[in-house]
Amino acid sequence: MKQRIQTSKAPNAIGPYSQAIVTDTLVFCSGQGPMDPATNTLVEGDVTIQTERTMRNIGALLGEMGLDFGDVVKSTCYLKDMHDFKAFNEVYASYLPEPYPARTTIQAARLPLDILVEIEVIAQKR
Repeated sequence: MKQRIQTSKAPNAIGPYSQAIVTDTLVFCSGQGPMDPATNTLVEGDVTIQTERTMRNIGALLGEMGLDFGDVVKSTCYLKDMHDFKAFNEVYASYLPEPYPARTTIQAARLPLDILVEIEVIAQKR
């Protein structure tokens, strides 16, 4: 089984991909960034502001499937500048309960729309 998840509570895809895909046991959320889903415009600000909006977008996708951040088992995080790692971590950690999911964090040379952060997650269905 492979099902597409689409919600107006998270930003629209800006390319040929789904907001999320659900299988029998896992949910794969596409990379989310600091876009305001109500206006589909970039939320300007530092990495703290952009990470906050990004995490809220992920929470909206998870919520659409009856899940929350406690169901996340893996995340991949992309930062424009690894100097922002500490500030990013503070916001990220405030959303995720222990035990924290497995995670990879990468400095990306350039992200879509020149955003400062993009995060994708994999969650376990209940």
